[in-house]
Amino acid sequence: MYLVTGAAGFIASHVIGMMLAEGHSVIGLDNMNHAYDVRVKGYRLRNILTSPQATQFQFYPMDISNRATMESLAETISARGQKVDAIINLAARAGVRTSVEDPWVYVDTNLTGTLNMLELSRRLNIPKFILASTSSVYGENAPLPTPEEYDSSLALQPYAATKKAAEVLCHSYHYLYGTDVTVVRYFTVYGPAGRPDMVMFRFAKWISEQKPVYVNGDGEQSRGFTYVEDIARGTLLSLKPLGYEVVNLGGHETVTVNQLIHMIEERVGEKAQVVYRERHPADMLSNWANVDKARRLLGWNPQVSLADGLDRLIQWYQTEKSWVSQIATE
Repeated sequence: MYLVTGAAGFIASHVIGMMLAEGHSVIGLDNMNHAYDVRVKGYRLRNILTSPQATQFQFYPMDISNRATMESLAETISARGQKVDAIINLAARAGVRTSVEDPWVYVDTNLTGTLNMLELSRRLNIPKFILASTSSVYGENAPLPTPEEYDSSLALQPYAATKKAAEVLCHSYHYLYGTDVTVVRYFTVYGPAGRPDMVMFRFAKWISEQKPVYVNGDGEQSRGFTYVEDIARGTLLSLKPLGYEVVNLGGHETVTVNQLIHMIEERVGEKAQVVYRERHPADMLSNWANVDKARRLLGWNPQVSLADGLDRLIQWYQTEKSWVSQIATE
């Protein structure tokens, strides 16, 4: 049995789907907050609850930043005699720009929430802990592709700062209690039912609906995109015992924002109405992962090309257009 936080989230919902398909039992936690339109989260959760393996899934609408609630959950799991083999902590407040506006909620979820889950793992003697982190910890002027050894102590915004703090906290629990910890640093992830504040969702919606396509900066900033199923698969491979390791996942195909717009234009069959705006200082100019370590330790290689992934994303948008077109992206 596994415990996955952020169960209705973009990556976590795919991780849970894969686990259930492999015959595992999963406890899922999510507070279903309104960081973005909850209809997207509801859509993902319904896909899990209506799957053939739904009887192997237990869902708790809980906030991991609430200490008393997490202590109560530990008591419930203990009283039921359930043995949890690993915690996969994917719950997070994400987004670099919004973290500047409300850093407190990022500290609550990303740091206090991680502490509560580490305490739960210690209390229930759960041997494995996976923490989802971010390429944003590498800050500015990182070498490309970026290896895990590069300095990650100079965060540019509270989002990255809280994620780095959570990484360090995980190391302390590994040192003190012997918890086996793998920190997976995700690079830009995309796919169907992604976060509405992410560039892939926005561009697919804006271009499909012939709305202005807002680009922060000149569009020559680059991102290493990786399809969500590849990321979920890498996360599951990280369940193997490694001691304490930080592993990059993602970023195997890098394109500029302008190139991405052109690729979506071709698939949608519409011309983008691009509006360039001032670059936000919280945004990184480029990210691209060195994934040699993931290949060596996990045997992980991304399998879905950017072209194929975009095809799947656009097809999903067109299929779900009746409600997805109503989702706010700003």
